[in-house]
Amino acid sequence: MEPRVSIDEMEAMLDEAAAGLPAEIFRDLNGGILLLPEAKLSPAGRGNDLYILGEYNKGGNMGRYISIYYGSFMQVYGHLGKTALMEKLTHTLKHEFIHHLESMAGERGLEIKDAEYLADYFRQRGESGK
Repeated sequence: MEPRVSIDEMEAMLDEAAAGLPAEIFRDLNGGILLLPEAKLSPAGRGNDLYILGEYNKGGNMGRYISIYYGSFMQVYGHLGKTALMEKLTHTLKHEFIHHLESMAGERGLEIKDAEYLADYFRQRGESGK
């Protein structure tokens, strides 16, 4: 089945979502925002059921940047129409920007919340996650 939204359309949606954010939060995001074509499975997932939609990256040659995975979005939300997909994309982008801002401030609140999400994922499967 052909995805409802092509990678080019999603790139335009991502640009629109980013344009709606305050310029100040882009400070030190020297690698920018990348839309990558692949689907990325979480190494913590069981049975190929946990996709990474976006990641905040810091350090290395590219510095600080956000990766958004088109393929993951299509696996998880490919059935949605453009409006609903835009909401999910905007939510994910804001989530990654919170990681960026917390990283610069030396905070880890969202990392802790993400770890709690994974703990819930494992609890639902009757696992400890280790």
